[in-house]
Amino acid sequence: AGSFTKAAGFLNVAQSALSLHVRQLEEGFGTQLLIRDRTGVSVTASGAKLLERARAILKEIRLTEVELTNTAASPAGEVTIGIPSGAARVLSGPLLEAVRHELPKVSLKMVEGMTGPLEEWMAAGRFNLAVLYRTADSVGRMTVLAREDLCLVVPSGEPPFEDAISLVDLHEFPLAVPMRNNNVRRSVADVVAQHGCALDVRFEVDSLSTIINMVVEGKAHSILAPSAVQKEASQGLVRTVKIVDPVITRSAVS
Repeated sequence: AGSFTKAAGFLNVAQSALSLHVRQLEEGFGTQLLIRDRTGVSVTASGAKLLERARAILKEIRLTEVELTNTAASPAGEVTIGIPSGAARVLSGPLLEAVRHELPKVSLKMVEGMTGPLEEWMAAGRFNLAVLYRTADSVGRMTVLAREDLCLVVPSGEPPFEDAISLVDLHEFPLAVPMRNNNVRRSVADVVAQHGCALDVRFEVDSLSTIINMVVEGKAHSILAPSAVQKEASQGLVRTVKIVDPVITRSAVS
């Protein structure tokens, strides 16, 4: 276990300021990142996942800056990163904070969007790097930042009430999903077709926040990664039900 005192000393900041920042992060993400007890401070599963993703993206930014400036000693310049809306909900705050402290001469531009347009913009050279989503079998030579199993996102108080649901049973629930050019949407559609299943797609929406709001308001269900609705789930506004038989795994890659 660590301690806030040692961490504050290492970062050269006041312990109270560090504690406040951690508390603000936990409130923003809607989940506990650190466990504090008499023996010290230890990281939770959510905290470990956040740390892993932030480190991976920060590493990519550092590598990009080295290529742009040809100097590893003092990276400087402008970096544009494309990031899916779901990943941005978890990573944007820690990423911006890390760049501010560790890469003070870097001007970071972050473009948030759905995966379909992000891939097109990346191919067109709009970004220096991007976080994209892939299924487990289509990662190729890209760097895997994180993996998640997709789930059915359910309005609070509505069925299904089980912890898991089979792919074949998803047709029972009206869905709000991303547009057809979205990588996750295509991946789900491919798996559904391979298993001879069907989905009841009522709404196609090119906005993650709108999809989540529709679920919160009880207008539809959706198929998303748990991290995309982490805050809403912790507040009891939605529930996540794991999709099984088969499990659909999504990888965030760069």
